[in-house]
Amino acid sequence: MSWPLASFVILALALAGGFAWYERSRPSSRTVALVASLAALATLGRIAFAPLPNVKPTTDIVLIAGYTLGGAPGFAVGAVAAIASNIVFGQGPWTPWQMLAWGLVGLLGAALARRRRPIPRIVLALICAAAGFAYGLVLNFSTWVTFTGQHNLAQFLLIEGQAFTFDLAHAVGNFVFFLAFGPALVRALRRFRLRMDVSWGLAGSASLILVFGLGGLAGARPSAAQASAPGVDASVAYLARVQNADGGFGLSAGDPSSQLGSAWVVIGLAAAGRDPAAIRRDGHTTVGWMRSHLGQLQGAGDLERTILALSAARAPLGDLLARLEADRRSDGSVAEQANLTSFGILALRAAGAGGAGRAAAWLARAQNPDGGFSFAVRGDPSDIDDTAAAIEALVSVSAPHAVVAAAARYLAAHENRDGGFPQQPGGASNSQSTAWAVQALVAARGATQRAIAYLRARVTGTGAVQYAAGVEQTPVWVTAQALAALARVPLPVRSAP
Repeated sequence: MSWPLASFVILALALAGGFAWYERSRPSSRTVALVASLAALATLGRIAFAPLPNVKPTTDIVLIAGYTLGGAPGFAVGAVAAIASNIVFGQGPWTPWQMLAWGLVGLLGAALARRRRPIPRIVLALICAAAGFAYGLVLNFSTWVTFTGQHNLAQFLLIEGQAFTFDLAHAVGNFVFFLAFGPALVRALRRFRLRMDVSWGLAGSASLILVFGLGGLAGARPSAAQASAPGVDASVAYLARVQNADGGFGLSAGDPSSQLGSAWVVIGLAAAGRDPAAIRRDGHTTVGWMRSHLGQLQGAGDLERTILALSAARAPLGDLLARLEADRRSDGSVAEQANLTSFGILALRAAGAGGAGRAAAWLARAQNPDGGFSFAVRGDPSDIDDTAAAIEALVSVSAPHAVVAAAARYLAAHENRDGGFPQQPGGASNSQSTAWAVQALVAARGATQRAIAYLRARVTGTGAVQYAAGVEQTPVWVTAQALAALARVPLPVRSAP
């Protein structure tokens, strides 16, 4: 077998393995859509900067995709971007090598995400530069294998030397591009993972964002009036009907069970005054499914959400608190992100553990001048979801009234005319952001009548809650999160003994 033929056989197997991995990960429709969007962005970035030889943001986008979404999506973004952009630049024997090279960049990003502590911006920019040289190394190897007759080290080093300035331009461009847009794209994709999908490992992921609410009394239980609030009974019945045979829940009826969907159903049922252990299918309970699949948890967001759910069901936590503690910084924050720190506080309060006060002090310092909170750090734009989480976390530890009041005013100022709340100020209302805002306002003793009316209007004849008016997506997830708001019960909640 010749060198070129042998290399292409190995190359084909590597690409087939990468795509098979992506398919076997059973990505949700939202993940598939995001992978396609990122691949299109990477493709357009390569085309837009074509006049500058080898200067393109494609490598940065692929690495960030792997860093935030995981290895399989990162590989897919890189491989698809290569073959799609070559529709313009020309297909040839180099295309599979480009697919492999950018796919490996996506895997590099996923490997970096396994580091517990955040990677500084300048370090990630330097890694992107190094990825440019690594990409060039793979392409130079393909040239050596395919287009030369002398397969020796001297010939390979000659090709490397001739390509150095070309690869250097790629590396420098990657460094500059990451400094320009990298952190913003990382934050946006992490928000997607927390809010919009997440097999946490994406997901995670959601991740994952947790429902908000902590009325100020840990272990609060819903009153009979709250549990029988309009819409609650129908939504509880809907969730019972769509439970999977293994006891778990997906984000939509018929989806494979996931920690994300199962945890939110447990929380919602407990908030509605139902014992989560009483909801079972073929003898299997949701809590049992969650505890038997703890190996799926990845990252602080998963741990926080699961602690909230198991605490709501009065189930053993095992080593989850110790694992969460490993993600906390010396300043009390979780990964120096406001969102994760808020839910870290909620998880600690749900479990009756100490250490929330130090985290709350860090969180209070992260408040923006407009009173709101961002996903990551002070100075980033405030949004409804993260402000709601911060309110409930701060209320749970009796933070200064002025901090909570300013955040509650921020929420009230961004309620839409239809009574609902958007995820970002100025956007359209949706049931999840509205539910989280309701729970935060309940905790802060704010007005919630119009927002609850918005949620009640989204309850369909089946009991499922629409994501927005006329929009039914991930109905199990949306319904579970809306339950606590409809019952006016903030987190953490506990089932009746």
